[in-house]
Amino acid sequence: MRGLVLALVSTVVATTACVTVNLPGPRVGPLEETVVEGEAGPKILMLDLVGALSTKPEESRFGLSRSESPTARLREEIDRALEDREIAALLLRIDSPGGTVIASDILYREVRRFKQQTGRPVIAQLMGSGTSGAYYVAMAADEVRAYPTTVTGSIGVIIVGINVSGLMERFGVENQTLTTGPFKDAGSPLRPMRAEERAQLSSVGRDLFGSFLDAVEAGRPKLTRARIEELADGRIYSGPQALETGLVDALGDLPEAVASAKAAAGITGPARVVVYHREGEEPASLFWASSGAAAAASRLDPTELAGPTFLYLWSPAGGLTELLAQ
Repeated sequence: MRGLVLALVSTVVATTACVTVNLPGPRVGPLEETVVEGEAGPKILMLDLVGALSTKPEESRFGLSRSESPTARLREEIDRALEDREIAALLLRIDSPGGTVIASDILYREVRRFKQQTGRPVIAQLMGSGTSGAYYVAMAADEVRAYPTTVTGSIGVIIVGINVSGLMERFGVENQTLTTGPFKDAGSPLRPMRAEERAQLSSVGRDLFGSFLDAVEAGRPKLTRARIEELADGRIYSGPQALETGLVDALGDLPEAVASAKAAAGITGPARVVVYHREGEEPASLFWASSGAAAAASRLDPTELAGPTFLYLWSPAGGLTELLAQ
């Protein structure tokens, strides 16, 4: 128990007063293209969203190395794709529980940017999971597909926060936070939350939830707003359940998603499935994400869970466990 308290206190201190030393890392090389299927014809670009979605780069425990964030990675990939007229369609391969609200929204807008500037189709293929913020991103696609074993849904917002004041009192630790306004430390883990703070934070959560519902309404035109709100109670859905409710368009595997992308692009002959990677990264295959994409989104930064944090995320307990383990 003492170790838990020390971990919580050290986390609070680290997030309120810390000095970060960024050591120089390896230079990031340009994106390179690899063909993973096919030998001729137009290109179907396959991009990955893997793991937790965040705007922060992933760092090693002692800050000795850093990999780019999934938002930065996808932005650069979209920029390159916009310059390649041979790309006939985008296949977005998603295996993610979601992440921060802002990262999910940025990624959603990047996929829409590709569609708006090229007019080319986007197919989203949900893999093991495509929940919450990851499902939000998928709403930018023209078609959303899933495996029968995919877990999806979890439409909603969660505000992560903890209260360690009881443990602090037990070990003689006092809160000496000073603020210039009564809401400045709303949701602080150092004291219980007041009713007016809870109401104010909940109002922000409702606004963010409304943005999620707007995205689903735009991406699922066959569903009414009322029906979307019924489905958006935070629960998860299996692939067949998602198909029955209209949250996805079809069930199938990646080769079928490639075929769907070809059909959407009007390709009747051969096509090439291509992926991007950097020098030194292991390129993706049809069924495996590149080492760079996986490194870009392996977990949420602990400071993003120090709370209160607004997340489009399914199963945040895993992230909280990582926070306490720091």
